[in-house]
Amino acid sequence: MQINIQRNIDVSLSNQIYQSIVDRIHSGLLEEGLKLPSVRNLSKPLQVSLVTAVKAYKRLEQDGFITSIQGKGTFVKAKTKENLSGKETTSSYVWQLSVQDYLPRSQFARFHIVPQKVHLSSSMIDPKLLPNRYFEHEVHQVLSKNPELLSLFGEIQGDSQLRCEISEYLKRSGVLSTPENIVVTSGLQQGIDLIARTFVGPGDVVVMEAPTYPGAIDIFSGRGATILTVPVDKDGMRIDILQRVCEKHRPKIIFTIPTFHNPTGVVMTLKRRKQLLDIAVSNQCIIIEDDPCSEIYFEKKPPVPLKSMDQLGHVIYLRGLSKTIAPSCRIGVLTASGSIFNRLLAAKANNDLGSPLLTQKAILPLINSKRMIDHKKKLRTALKIRRDLVLDLLTRFSPEGLSWTVPEGGLNLWISLPTWLDSHLLLSESKKQQITFLPGSACFPIGQENNHLRISYSYVNEEQLTYGITTLCTILQDMISSKTISENTPYF
Repeated sequence: MQINIQRNIDVSLSNQIYQSIVDRIHSGLLEEGLKLPSVRNLSKPLQVSLVTAVKAYKRLEQDGFITSIQGKGTFVKAKTKENLSGKETTSSYVWQLSVQDYLPRSQFARFHIVPQKVHLSSSMIDPKLLPNRYFEHEVHQVLSKNPELLSLFGEIQGDSQLRCEISEYLKRSGVLSTPENIVVTSGLQQGIDLIARTFVGPGDVVVMEAPTYPGAIDIFSGRGATILTVPVDKDGMRIDILQRVCEKHRPKIIFTIPTFHNPTGVVMTLKRRKQLLDIAVSNQCIIIEDDPCSEIYFEKKPPVPLKSMDQLGHVIYLRGLSKTIAPSCRIGVLTASGSIFNRLLAAKANNDLGSPLLTQKAILPLINSKRMIDHKKKLRTALKIRRDLVLDLLTRFSPEGLSWTVPEGGLNLWISLPTWLDSHLLLSESKKQQITFLPGSACFPIGQENNHLRISYSYVNEEQLTYGITTLCTILQDMISSKTISENTPYF
């Protein structure tokens, strides 16, 4: 069990151990009923005192994550008594428990594709809103004209024709990048992973927004980074707090989602974007600008990307192409400058020797076509209708004590519950009604907050949204009412 202890941050060692184990339980890396190391065997490799280990285990047990059985040991708490037998496992794969892994957490994958009927947990677009027939026709045309594509490897950097089209596409957003400075990736997740593999090692300081995209947290945690956080408000990342963090810790990377931030949906102002770039210049660090949804705006266009103002090569810009057109193609864009780009291209070569050529050629005729420009206009209208429906339902049916953001674009809405209410308990109840969402705790690298959730309104239709939101509100009302009744019940 890999636990990264960071001794230069303002989080106690016992809390770091606690959070690491909680993350692995939530990620499914520690299964229910699994026997945990004794406090002595836990404390020795971490070089912490027995008192620290005992304190962490005590809190885990108090919060219902683990349980101790006299004479047998400490186990991940099982949902049923039958699953807590005091045995590590009855499987023939028991030997695998001795193999050390380096996955401190992997929470996002658990909520990406789920079996529940009302799927509110992942930022995907309803397939019925995408131009599937048009795309099918284009793919057929591509294969008819070039059947040899099925027998060819693509360029490591990405298909040259596609990179030329991407260069023109990015210009519409103000990002001036030549085809030579573009790498085609297998989605934005691979882009983040390439950057982390290239520039992040154990102890390197990475600053992230809190909350932020959980897939990025998983990647940087896996590299052993020292992750520090800066909160967001209605105008994006708090630059005043970021400045103080940078003065004290000198980060190597600042990761930000300035446009329709995931999960909160807020937009960083142009003023803060300029200030953020100035901070990167003064601290000689890299900004990763993650931009998955800037084309999905409802009222007005967002400010220009940070990359459009970058004169000295501090910004690595990531843009998704496939989400609004053809998700199965998994096409992402990475653009950077100078030696940073050269090193990222080398990392891409090491990683996969190039993304699949067929999907690149398939999406090629779509990127800058008038048909796709018109499609995105219609998509913005359809998603705005769904966002407005969720906002209306929350206004009408949510119990007192809830608050939420009003996103001006993107795919997500961030809801805050009363501080005492754990969104994991809400998720457990909602799954009984075939409803799922992303618990907010997955979006915090450190200092986990459990009273938030992210709703993605983009994947299910209006009927499912209505059922999902009204049912969640009913469950929440029952949970809040039960607590109120319990608190007001006299003791005799």
